[in-house]
Amino acid sequence: MSEHKIEVVINGRPHRATVEGRKTLCDYLRGDAGYTGVHVGCEHGVCGACTVMVDGKAVRSCLMLAVQADGCDVVTAEGLAEPNGTLHPVQAAMRDCHGLQCGFCTPGVVMTLASLTGGNDAPTEDALIAAMSGHVCRCTGYQGIRRAIRQLTGQAQDEGAHA
Repeated sequence: MSEHKIEVVINGRPHRATVEGRKTLCDYLRGDAGYTGVHVGCEHGVCGACTVMVDGKAVRSCLMLAVQADGCDVVTAEGLAEPNGTLHPVQAAMRDCHGLQCGFCTPGVVMTLASLTGGNDAPTEDALIAAMSGHVCRCTGYQGIRRAIRQLTGQAQDEGAHA
């Protein structure tokens, strides 16, 4: 078993650890660093529950090794809200539009949408919906998530529109 020293900034806080070479980023974030908002689902990169941002890009943390995150800036769902409690716009849209139910897929969905809406170029509704194709949600029927996407893109909030 090989062990490696890593230094990662998680949600603005530096973390140093020694990890096994085969440990996934999601297992490190949840088990070692204590960020339980990272959910482990399929462990094959299919469901999207483990999505986090690494250097500003959404990644499946079950498909990335912790050693690959050495020197990176990682943001989990716990790191999106402002320190004063103000929700990130994606979190607020998901709340406002009832885009969650059991909450298992929610952190991954939020991280994917946040990674796409954080830049200067506003993504289209179609682009955000296409990004959602990499997430499995068994509870909501996706309609609340789609309403949240429409809110994020400034589209009409009609219950019947695009539902």
